[in-house]
Amino acid sequence: MTLLTLLHLLVPIYWLGGDLGAFYSARFLIDPRRPVNERMMALTILNNIDMAPRTTLILAFPTGFTLAVMKGWLPLPHGWLALVWLAFLAWLALAWTVHLKHGPAGAAYKKVDIATRYLVLAALAGTGAAGLAGALALPLFIALKFLVLAACIAIGLIVRVQLVPLFPAIIAMKATGATPETDETIRRVLGRTTPTVQVIWVLVLVACFLGIGTPV
Repeated sequence: MTLLTLLHLLVPIYWLGGDLGAFYSARFLIDPRRPVNERMMALTILNNIDMAPRTTLILAFPTGFTLAVMKGWLPLPHGWLALVWLAFLAWLALAWTVHLKHGPAGAAYKKVDIATRYLVLAALAGTGAAGLAGALALPLFIALKFLVLAACIAIGLIVRVQLVPLFPAIIAMKATGATPETDETIRRVLGRTTPTVQVIWVLVLVACFLGIGTPV
């Protein structure tokens, strides 16, 4: 139980820490004074650091769900735990596959990952809403944490849409060098995503507060 609690506590630590690292690395990506090779290195560092919040987002539910069952907050058979862990570890493996496979080789995996995110989003939002409405016997803080995690996934999907214009600019910068146009595109995209990501930071802190306060 202690090790599981520690693992669940490490989720927001690595989530926020990874996001802050990626946020800092982005400053070098948009710095026009730096040569392209340094800016591409910053992008590589950013992408790798970003796997910390992507990993912890996926691990947030199985660790929290297991604690809730073991502490009696969710009166479910322990057999559910194995199913939940298998499902989310499979999703985690899929997310890492998307990260490691680039271009056409990873396209199919990316589509499955996106579909999985929508499925988990719908399940979490529906369960949380049902708990708040009294249709499911859930403690208030657990129902709210379901909704918070669903919101984090939803905002993550929004960030992916906001990042779409970034990739052609990065490809152009790598192929022909930086130009005022590519620099402006990269700066504009990252400026647009920054407040969106910061909303996720707030939601993670809200989830931590709910976990500590455990309002009934």
